[in-house]
Amino acid sequence: MDNPQTPNNAPGWERQALEKLAFSALQEQRLRRRWGIFFKFLGFAYLLVVMVAVVDWGADAEHLERHTALVNLNGVIQAKGEANGEDLIAALNGAFEAKNAVGVILRINSPGGSPVQAGIVNDEIRRLRGKYPDKQLYAVVEDMCASGGYYVAAAADKIYVDKASIVGSIGVLMDGFGFTGTMDKLGVERRLLTAGANKGFLDPFSPQAPQHKEHAQLLLNDIHQQFIDVVKAGRGKRLKESPEMFSGLMWTGAQSVELGLADGFGSVDSVARDVIKAEKVLDYSVKDNIAERFAKRLGASTFAGFWNGFSESAQGVRFQ
Repeated sequence: MDNPQTPNNAPGWERQALEKLAFSALQEQRLRRRWGIFFKFLGFAYLLVVMVAVVDWGADAEHLERHTALVNLNGVIQAKGEANGEDLIAALNGAFEAKNAVGVILRINSPGGSPVQAGIVNDEIRRLRGKYPDKQLYAVVEDMCASGGYYVAAAADKIYVDKASIVGSIGVLMDGFGFTGTMDKLGVERRLLTAGANKGFLDPFSPQAPQHKEHAQLLLNDIHQQFIDVVKAGRGKRLKESPEMFSGLMWTGAQSVELGLADGFGSVDSVARDVIKAEKVLDYSVKDNIAERFAKRLGASTFAGFWNGFSESAQGVRFQ
């Protein structure tokens, strides 16, 4: 009697094996495709969430209900920083031009910075207040409003602080370093060639010339007087003047109210609610996009950034 056929001897077993193999490969391909679609969808969803988070879609301020416009001044005031004159002016103009914004709050957290940038913003605030006489601008100080920060705040209709805020520092500084002693010890010779007797003004690698120091002091005194004039013009009779007021000292928020440097205590919410009478607050501050934030963090060049920072710290004039 013949033995029964084994599966391997069954007719067409090769074809069945190939069909099973092809079917398994097809299933695996479909599975990979499904997972690929899933991960693509997941990536798209992530990008969408990021865009919603970082892009300031904004709303048409002309169609919003009655509200208080908010502009933020954060950090050191400088042309290439977060608190720069161009962005602050753009934000302030948007806030004043919005028909349903019944008042403007400038929230300040700044230790100071560039006299030029602070002066540009101060001038623009005074211009906008003249153009929109029915719309008040209130400076609200949180942690600090010193030097250039106060230069800007002095243009406001009123200044509100927290009792523990740091306010004042009405003065100007120019600082740097002198390396001549170190160079002598290292045996390094400074070779500086100039066309113009004073072109090496305050060079940190050369001995400080008395005439250069005297001229630098004249510059500081002139800018300091500009600062004093701006504060007096902005605060008027509210200011209880004393020699120490313009000496560069700082005071607490409570002391600043007593001295007339500030008008009272308040926060963004309390000023919007109790002073402007428009509790809803809309932020008009200019916000950088992702590319701009990355460029500012990275800088054009590490070495260039280092050298520019060193040069500015050595010879720059600051309200700080």
